[in-house]
Parts: sequence; C-alpha cells; structure tokens
Amino acid sequence: MASETRFVRRHSRGAMIMHWFNAVMFILLLLGGLGMLRNPDVVIVGLWWSRLLDGIFGADALLRGHIALGVLWMAGVLLYAVFYVRPDVIPFLREIFRLKPGSDLTWCLRKTLRLTIGVRGMKKLGLDPALPPQGFYNAGQKFAAMAVLVCGMGLSGSGTILCLNTVMDMGTQLTQWCMFFHLLCAGIMGMVLPIHIYMAALAPGEAPALRSMFTGTVPEDFIRHHNPLWHAELFGKEAAVDNET
Repeated sequence: MASETRFVRRHSRGAMIMHWFNAVMFILLLLGGLGMLRNPDVVIVGLWWSRLLDGIFGADALLRGHIALGVLWMAGVLLYAVFYVRPDVIPFLREIFRLKPGSDLTWCLRKTLRLTIGVRGMKKLGLDPALPPQGFYNAGQKFAAMAVLVCGMGLSGSGTILCLNTVMDMGTQLTQWCMFFHLLCAGIMGMVLPIHIYMAALAPGEAPALRSMFTGTVPEDFIRHHNPLWHAELFGKEAAVDNET
C-alpha cells in the first residue's frame, strides 16, 4: 500500500496574499509606466502602446492612475511589513541574505545549463550536472528576491520624488536622476519577472512550488529533493546533493 503524501507548510496566508498583491500591482504599474513613455529611443514595445492607452484613458488619467497604484502598492507593502514583521518579514530577509557565494553561483550556472542544454548535454561536455543542496530558498530565488527588494525600494523612493515634483519644484537635476533610477529599477524588475514566472510556473518539476503559492504547502518529497538543507532542518536528516538526471 502506497504511503500517504505528507505536506509541509511553506507559506503563511499573509505571505501568499502579499505575493499575488505584488505580482498584480507590478504588472499594472509596468504596463501603465510603459504607456507613459513617449520617447521612441526609450520605449521598448513601440509607441503603439502609448497611443493605445492614451486613447483609452487619456494621458492625464494614465498618470493619475499610475500614481494612485504606486501609492496603493507602497501602502500595502508597508502594512504587511508592520503587521507581519516577526512571522514573515524577518524570516524572509534572513533566508534571502543567507548567502553561500560559491555554492549559490555554482547552482545558478548549473541550473542554467540544465535548462538549456540539459543534463545529458552537460555530461557529454564533461560537466557535473549535480546541483548544490539548497535551503528554504534556492540561489535563484534568493537573487531574484534581493533584486525585487532593492528595486522596489528604488521605485518607491524615486517615484515619491517624481510624484512630489508634480506639485512642487524639486529641481531639474534631482528629477532627472530620479527618472533614470525609476526606469532602471523598472527595467531590472521587467527582466526578473519573466524569469521568475518561467522558473516558478513552467520549468520542469516546479509545479508543487507554484501550487504552494495557492495552498501554502508543498509535499515533503519535493523539499527533500529541491530543498534538502531545509528538509534537514525540519526533520534532522542528512542533506543530499540533487543528482537528478
């Protein structure tokens, strides 16, 4: 008789709500922000998107909506940080900054090669496909989370100054630098987001991780295989190297 699958709690309800809140808000802000770019040397999707949104909402309404969404996003993140600081925020920060440079960089390189040329391709080239054992977050998730954290603060700070500039003169040089950092942070986030979506939703074997963002739990076998260091912390067993073939 097959043993019953045991599930492990991975995400709190607050963390799941904040994850999807961030995802929805950033997508809306990104789409709206792209619509406000009028310089053909800067716009990466073409001016057709700006003309489309201008035709639907109007340029003034688009700007007001972008500001309102930005304020709502910052307020939501601030409230979450205040009310979930001990159960979620501090453990999250502790995990993503628990870096092992050699192991983490090796994981990222080998994972990239496994997703591109595959395990067999790596072996044909004489490369070791085994992934270093990971903790609660793997190296890719840690680097993505750090990028989101830093860029989120950059977007919030620069966006606030740009917003204030609409009602008071903050100085041309300051606003130009803020616009540069705002676009830079948005661009980095725009690159991180599709990679995160692919790794979480489309990469082979990651379906339990995606479902955990709705259910809050993952099968024990999944974390034994993908997060053996975390599994060892939970169950006191020796962590094993991922030798998936």
